[in-house]
Amino acid sequence: MDSPSDIKPGNVIKGPQWPEPVEIKVIEFFDTDVHILGSTTTTNTHIDQIIPLEEFQQISVLQSDKLLNEEPSKVFLALETKRYRFASIYDPLLAMNTSKVDPLPHQIEAVYGYVLRLPRIRFLIADDPGAGKTIMAGLIIKELKKPDGGSGRIQLQEADEAAS
Repeated sequence: MDSPSDIKPGNVIKGPQWPEPVEIKVIEFFDTDVHILGSTTTTNTHIDQIIPLEEFQQISVLQSDKLLNEEPSKVFLALETKRYRFASIYDPLLAMNTSKVDPLPHQIEAVYGYVLRLPRIRFLIADDPGAGKTIMAGLIIKELKKPDGGSGRIQLQEADEAAS
């Protein structure tokens, strides 16, 4: 061992005092002794010992780096990516629940109860002004963009072009 002060909380150490490696939670250095608080790695037995500095020299460090040493924001983004990737398995209305609009019941029924249940989606969405055609089209597009939503061609057309 280089120096006793090199050992910090989070390190895993091994010595003749314990039958298995110990993960250090708290370590305090005194003039002639070292106080170690931790737990064994296999059986998770609590360790609270004061060891003379001479015996402490026999201890070796097995693992000195921490397991999680990444920035918290990157870890959060990675976990959110995984969660969102599997969300569609557990939430059949994922596009609706993650959108910033509140669809009306007839839009939910049309999109999820009829349009998305068919093996081949070919629809002309036409209705009165203000009936929510754009919201329905947005939900359909968002569902088709999901990893398991399928890959197809989407064609949007203005009402003037469709009439001619």
